[in-house]
This record gives sequence, structure tokens and C-alpha cells, in this order.
Amino acid sequence: MRGAHEDTPALHRDPLDRVRFPVRDWGLSETVYSAEDLGVTETLFAVGNGYLGMRGNVEEGRETYAHGTFINGFHETYPIRHAEEAFGFAKVGQTIVNVPDNKTIKLYVDDEPLLLPVADLESYDRTLDFREGVLRRSIVWRTPAGKRVQVTSSRMVSFTQRHLAIMTFEVTMLDDSAPVVISSQTLNRQDGRDEYHVRSAAMGEGNLADPRKAEGFAERVLEPQMHWADGTRLMIGYRCARSGMTLAVGVDHRIDTENAYTEHISADEDTGKMVYRVQASRGQTITVTKTVAYHTSRGVPVRELSDRCRRTLDRVLVQGVDRELTAQRDWLDAYWDRSDVVLHDQPELQQAVRWNLFQVAQAAARAEQSGVPAKGVTGSGYSGHYFWDTEIYVLPFLSYTSPAMARSAMRFRYQLLGAARQRARELTQAGALYPWRTINGSEASAYYAAGTAQYHIDADVAYALCKYVAASGDHDFMNREGIDILVETARMWADLGFWRENGDGRRSFHIHGVTGPDEYTTVVNDNLFTNVMARFNLDKASWYLGWMKTEAPEAYARAVERLHVHDGEAAEWTEAARAMTILFDPVTGINPQDSLFLDREVWDLAHTPMDKRPLLLHYHPLVIYRFQVLKQADVVLALFLQGDHFTAEQKRVDFEYYDPITTGDSTLSGVVQSIVAAEVGYADLALRYFTSSLYVDLANLHGNTSDGVHVASTGGVWNALVYGFAGMRDYDGVITFDPRLPVGWSGLSFMLTLLGTRVRVDLEPGRIGFEVVAGSRAEVSVRGHRVVVTAAEEVWVPLEDQGPRLSGPLGARGGERRPDGTLITASVPQATLV
Repeated sequence: MRGAHEDTPALHRDPLDRVRFPVRDWGLSETVYSAEDLGVTETLFAVGNGYLGMRGNVEEGRETYAHGTFINGFHETYPIRHAEEAFGFAKVGQTIVNVPDNKTIKLYVDDEPLLLPVADLESYDRTLDFREGVLRRSIVWRTPAGKRVQVTSSRMVSFTQRHLAIMTFEVTMLDDSAPVVISSQTLNRQDGRDEYHVRSAAMGEGNLADPRKAEGFAERVLEPQMHWADGTRLMIGYRCARSGMTLAVGVDHRIDTENAYTEHISADEDTGKMVYRVQASRGQTITVTKTVAYHTSRGVPVRELSDRCRRTLDRVLVQGVDRELTAQRDWLDAYWDRSDVVLHDQPELQQAVRWNLFQVAQAAARAEQSGVPAKGVTGSGYSGHYFWDTEIYVLPFLSYTSPAMARSAMRFRYQLLGAARQRARELTQAGALYPWRTINGSEASAYYAAGTAQYHIDADVAYALCKYVAASGDHDFMNREGIDILVETARMWADLGFWRENGDGRRSFHIHGVTGPDEYTTVVNDNLFTNVMARFNLDKASWYLGWMKTEAPEAYARAVERLHVHDGEAAEWTEAARAMTILFDPVTGINPQDSLFLDREVWDLAHTPMDKRPLLLHYHPLVIYRFQVLKQADVVLALFLQGDHFTAEQKRVDFEYYDPITTGDSTLSGVVQSIVAAEVGYADLALRYFTSSLYVDLANLHGNTSDGVHVASTGGVWNALVYGFAGMRDYDGVITFDPRLPVGWSGLSFMLTLLGTRVRVDLEPGRIGFEVVAGSRAEVSVRGHRVVVTAAEEVWVPLEDQGPRLSGPLGARGGERRPDGTLITASVPQATLV
């Protein structure tokens, strides 16, 4: 189970301390050091590229909340021990490994260590630069002896060289001379001890009361395989004790200074050090450059990985660090050309938007052959697992801005198809069933009710696949690999569901015993979200087979043979989709979340003490399951993803019912509530949900930013801007706009890549404009009017308004009548002492 806590969706003022975190267009800066929220700032200032990530720990190694360097997909396994076993329960857990840490570079002046919590700092500035892709820090330290020292550092994980990180550390004595020692270290923190032989907090014992935390290990994880140090280079290699995954890390050092110095390099099984002793003269800068290469594998011998590290380091040695910095800037220039969203005259929001979009790049850019973890590579939260978050919240952004990244994520799902087939067999199903949470393809969720039962993951993967193909036109991928995903997931739905006949001869298709996105309501029948998404999955699998038969007959023939598609199978899927049960209650006028949802009483959230939130940390699941209360948007998410199947009036009625009983205990919820609130007319509520989602991590609104970035929420910010305020919809590949620009906003601009053509969209209160900036032409629709955009000129469409405007907030529900006439009551569960 996942979730967290926020006090309210409403943020009426900027939640950040702007003295400490000033507004800057292209960076997040910290101008006052504080040890009070180290976990949060270590996450906010992390650097990564989707493969390798480094938390924003201070160079000196102390103080810290959680040291962390992570490689996407590099994990250890462990047996899941259930209190009571049952057939098909997940058997092998997986958790991300904290790989050897290279961030630590210690400084001693006159043998006095620089330790920020007690240092006399005359100035301090730390900035994560979104354009340069570099974390920089600059301080002036007055030593206990009164000597002033300028210390400047930088840290970069390369977007262009997947396995590479580069750090610099500069020291200048400003007024006096002094003996200086710089100790650059490589430390295996995973196995429980840091350089002071203190148990590390980074991968310590997991908090069993909080399912958002990572699992811990009592035994050694990284088994030493090799270590050596020679000249300016050191190398250390490991093998994971259970998973068998292998790792090598190589480190190069270079010093540039006019001062006299000596150097000493060493390595043992868990530590590598390069120590420089410098006789520092006033004004003579000492610059240490640390170049690091990480290579991992599912089982390639460590010595081969060390050879790969050598080649990576040798390449930088020959080409130079400056070339890597230039390449980093060039890569990000191209990324922002495709991806930036400009909020006119909103500097605070603009900075936050760019931080969120930068986090998507850090989580997905080089996640090749791996998925996008829920925390990216910024922390150990959720054990580094992949969820359905990627497909629903991150893939839309990537599909329309960086389709190559989206393709990589979909290929990862294709590569796990074999494991998904096996998982389906374990649950006595046909086709393939993707795990709810995983790293290596096997189900890692020990709590099946809110985990394995979320069969909707199959439809989520199929949905993301179809969106990617429609946006990119990549039919080659669909014909060769994607169709396998569609067919096998459709088979699972056809097998999981069943038919019922009414007395009048009509048949309906039902899906029982599943859990939807709302983890506060589990193992139910005919969950609305699951059913509408399964309908989409079945329908698209049938449609694409038919399309291939006509448009790509050779690929179709190969797919039919490879997948053993029998005559009439696709027609059966279409029939099931057409007859899918979509619940509707004529008394309340809503689409019930499941067949028994209205039989429950309402949880009165308005009178629930804030110290009892999130509910999952304060109430037994059985208590929560008995009530109408949502962890996150469920039906409302269906209204967005499958909105062409619901009327505008139905969306409004459903939103008004479900929004007041949605806790927001999940960071996945706010962006969806914002999008649908904007569509149905609750403009103020839409803006407040957007703002709270925007600052989920920046303001630590859910209290667990220290465990890593909420990547789904960062992708969801783009969704809220483009689908919510710009009113874009993309059903069946047709791009339409019905804008909902917030009151007081002067404009919103963003890019879309449509079938290879890049289009800039400019939204203002009275009009919306389209301009082709790369490519030839694109076609969209604005409130029913077809718009063709060519490279010749920008097209503007006038807007009479920004949609309906309804007043809020919405009140808690209660007093509704069920179909049988009984009254739905609202209460808060409490223990009664006798």
C-alpha cells in the first residue's frame, strides 16, 4: 500500500521560504544551510539520469539523513515470509541496493574538518541548475582559527554518458596559508557502516508500520569480488548475495594547483580513498576532479564490468571534462525545447513546474532496459519498484515530448511479458498479468488485496502503449512487439471476466474480485475503473489486429502464428468490450465505484482529526474497507482516461460525489482531481489541487519527500497543465482542446510532438494559438472546429470563455438514499471504551 498525508488541497500562498529558496527561473537554490530538513533537501537536490542517481548529500558526508547512490534496477532479492501461506502469494521480494557512494569529499584545514552544522559560514549557496544539469555549491568558511576558505563544488550525472558522474571540489585560502587535506572517498554504505563505523540510515531497518519505506537487510548484501588502486584510479566490484547481480565502480582523480602537494590512493573491500595533502598558499586554488563510472549487470563477471568502467573513464580522460559539461547542456537544451511549459507572469509556479519536469528527465532519460521507479533514482522509497504510475502519469508526458523515452519504457514492459505470462498461470488465468509492483518482473507485493488484486495494471500498460503509438505513429513497434502486450492482456481480461444473461436474453460481461486504483476499497466486483479500462484493452487489441491484417499483413501473419491467435478470438474480445458492465445508480445519479460501494456508510473526513491521517497508518485495513472513503481518485480517474464514454453532466455528478470522500492520502490523486475539476467547472478547486500537486515534494506536503521524489506526481503536473488547464484530450488519437485557463493567469505555452511534428500551443484568456516549429503539419480540433497547422503560419482560434465556472468547495456527502431507500450516514470510526 502506498500513500501519505497533506492537510488540505488548498494552498493560498507560496509554501516555500523564499529567503532560503529564492525564485529563480532555471534552478532550485538554497541560500541558507539547515540541518532540520536534510532528508527533504537531499531529495530535492539529487542528480540523476534515469540509470544512476545520487542524493543531494553534502560532500563532507556529515550531517546526513540518508546517504544514497542508486542504480535503476540494481536490486537484491529476499524470501517473502507470510504469516500464513497460500498458493500464488508473492514469494520473492526485491529491493533497490544502495551502491558504493562516491559523493564524499572531506576537507581539513589546519587539521580541522569542515562540518556544515557547526561551521562558521560567511556565505552559502547551493543550486540545482535545470539548464546545465549540474548541482553546484559555494561557501565561505571561517575556520576555528579564523582563516577564511572559499569552497566550491559541483556534481553531475551525465545524460549523454549513461554510466558517468563527474564531481569537482575547489578550495581557496582567501587570507592566509594553511595545510589542507582533501580526502575523496568511495564507501560501501549498503552493508551498514559508514566511514565512522556507524550504522547507516540509508538502507537500515525498514519501518514496518509504513509500507512506503524500503525493506532492510540484517545480512551482507554486496559480496566483495575485487578491489585495487593504482596511480590516480581505483576500482571496486561486488556481487549481490541473493540476486546475483554484479557491479563495478571505477574512480579517476585529478588535481590542479600551483601549491605543493602529495597524494596517496588506497582501496579495500568496502572503501577507496584518494588523499591529497596540500601546502595551500593564499589565493592559490586547489581543484580536485573526480570522475566515476558505474556498470551493472544481471550476472556478467565483475572483471568484465571493470573493463567497461575503464573504457568509460579512459574516454573522459582523453576527451576532457569540459566536453562532458557541454554535452550535458546541449542535451538539456534539446529536452527543454521539447518539454518546457511556460506559465506567463507566474515566476514562483514557473520555477516549481520546471523542477517537476526536470525530475521526470532525471527519472526516465536513461532508464533503458529498465522501468521508471516510483521514486526514480533519488531514494529508496517503495524499494525502487515499478508500479502502474509510469504508464498513467509519466508516459503521456514522454509520449508527447520525448517519444524515444516513452518507447524505452514500453519496451521494458514487453521484455517482462514472459514473467507476466507466468504470473497469470500462477493466478489460474490465461494471457499475461503484469505484477502490481516489481523490479525483475515477478510480483513483489506481499499484500495481495491492495497489490496483486489490482489487475487494472494490464489495462494501464495497454493504455500507455496505445497512447504512445497514436502520438508517435510508431507502428513498427506495435507490429513487432506491442501487439504481443495487447493480445496477452486482452486474453487475461477475457478469461478473468464472465458472462451473465438477463431474463430478456441480453448478456452482460462482469469482472469480479479485483481492486481498483483506490486502495481503501479492495477485492470488489465490477470496479468501474477496472471495467472501463478493461473494455479499452479488449477493444484496442481487437482493433489493432484488424488494422494489421489490412495495413501490415506480413506482421499480422507473424503475430497470429507467434501468439496462436485463433479464429474468432478478436471478435470475442469486441463482444466482451461491448457488453462490459458499467454500473449506474439512478437514485444517486452516480456511477458506483463497485457493486457494493453504496452499501457502505460514508467516512466523515471533515471531522477526522489530522493526527489520524493518512488513514492507512492509523486504522486497520478492515476498518477502512467498511466505509465509503477513497485513498485516491478511482472513478474520477476513469472519467479522465475514458472521458469520451461519459457525458459532461455525468462527469460533474460523479465528481461532486467522490471528491469530498477522497482523502488525498496518495500523491497520485491531486493531479487527476485537478484535471476533472477543471473540466466540469470547479475552477478554484482545480487550481488548488494543481498547486498542492506542484509542491508535493518541494514543500514536503505528504511528509515523505525524504524517501525520494514522487515521480508520478511530477509527470502528473504536466498532465494537469496540458489536459487540465489547456483542456487537451486525445481519444483514439484525435487531439482536441477545450481550455480551462485559471482566472488571473495571463497565458500558458507548451510543446507537443504529434506524429513527428513539433507544435507550440499558446493559450491566452481569449484565444488559443498553434504554430509548427519542427516538421510540416498537424491537425487538431478546438471545441469542435478542425484546425490544420502548417509551417507557413501560426493559427489562432478565438475563445468565448474558459468553460463553465462552478462554486466550491464541495461538502461531505451523507443523507443520500440507496436504491433500496435506506439512508447513507457519515461518521468517523472510534474505539468505544467500556
